[in-house]
Amino acid sequence: MSHRNSSALNRRGFMMAATGTALSASLLARPGFAQNQASPQIKRAAPITPEERQARLAKIQELMRQQGIGATIAEAGSSLFYFTGINWWRSERLTAALIPAEGKVCIVTPEFEEPSIEEMLVVPGEVRIWNEHENPHALVAGWIKEQALGDRPVAIEDTVRFFAVNGLNKESPDIELVSAEPIVTACRMIKSDTELALLQEAADIVDTAYRSIDGKIELGMDGQDVFALMSTAITELGGTSPSGGVQINEGSALPHGSKIRETVRPGSVILMDCGCTVDGYFADISRTAVFGDPTKRQREVYRQVRLGQEAAMEAARPGATAGAVDDAVRALYEGMGYGPGYGVPGLPHRTGHGIGLDIHEPVNLVHGEQTVLSPGMCFSNEPGLYIPGSFGVRIEDCFYISESGPVYFTQPPNSLDAPFG
Repeated sequence: MSHRNSSALNRRGFMMAATGTALSASLLARPGFAQNQASPQIKRAAPITPEERQARLAKIQELMRQQGIGATIAEAGSSLFYFTGINWWRSERLTAALIPAEGKVCIVTPEFEEPSIEEMLVVPGEVRIWNEHENPHALVAGWIKEQALGDRPVAIEDTVRFFAVNGLNKESPDIELVSAEPIVTACRMIKSDTELALLQEAADIVDTAYRSIDGKIELGMDGQDVFALMSTAITELGGTSPSGGVQINEGSALPHGSKIRETVRPGSVILMDCGCTVDGYFADISRTAVFGDPTKRQREVYRQVRLGQEAAMEAARPGATAGAVDDAVRALYEGMGYGPGYGVPGLPHRTGHGIGLDIHEPVNLVHGEQTVLSPGMCFSNEPGLYIPGSFGVRIEDCFYISESGPVYFTQPPNSLDAPFG
């Protein structure tokens, strides 16, 4: 157990106290707080089918026609993968999908990448190539001219880089360019049953990985050491692209950490924010633990964070606005003496964010957001509390909106005595 007083610690490596403040069972049993219990066996989800991707293309094309848009351009990234199945990275060489309001998708890519792109493309479409000495923006402009869009604008997916937009502007200055965010978000925000299953698998992997490192955190470890435990466990369980970080001691009071290297010591607060992907779909889960015997103050803040999570679930009902969820949590915390608003000690960040093929997707659970919650939307629920110079606590679990209310992908732990559930 590496320099620890084994007689004072339980088998998990965390001190068990005879008393402590845990949430009552009745709080979690209130109607609408559905919770998916983690099972010993992670249920593997089926990948997205070509037919589902074709249905996605049909939907965005219908939205384009409704809004008078002639075509949409999506560069390599999550939207390209979402609509075409092409999982490609961004570089100085343009690879992009050109989606017309009518007809088949066109992929523009370097000639030497064509075999790989053809292999990944799972929807009907064509691939147009450019060589290293050629101008890819001219190729895009030529395709747009062929579509005979008339006065209809071309929509640009919001993450497309400036060089691609600027290059198209130079080739076709008369083309009106508009944001594709409304139509792309309208497609991606509502998850299908297949997508929900992939999100569930990713969440189960990370949740199981947290449980598997119980008892493996040791004195003297730093954040990278602890994250390495999680990264190894996630990979062994079948997750890809382990992500996140670990903050220790005073660093836990900074939501995304500090450059100062902190190590585990007796009484350390250890804030872990870890995730992974399954077929591109993200899990994002945070857990907070104390190495040794938690103080009364640490227990109280932990309890308050859990109450914030449940306030968010109470507010996250179909028909409510996303902003109302954040407002409910912030009102609760202000009543406890935190804030006001986004001030610290308190909750300086939004209550949650959308999640799917990107770890942060529209829309956010943040003050002022007027988007109405609808079945199929997925969010993180992470109302942490941070006390500068002392410590912070964040517990994060993701959920989706069902017809009857919010449903957790993973069950939040209720006590510092069992910080991984």
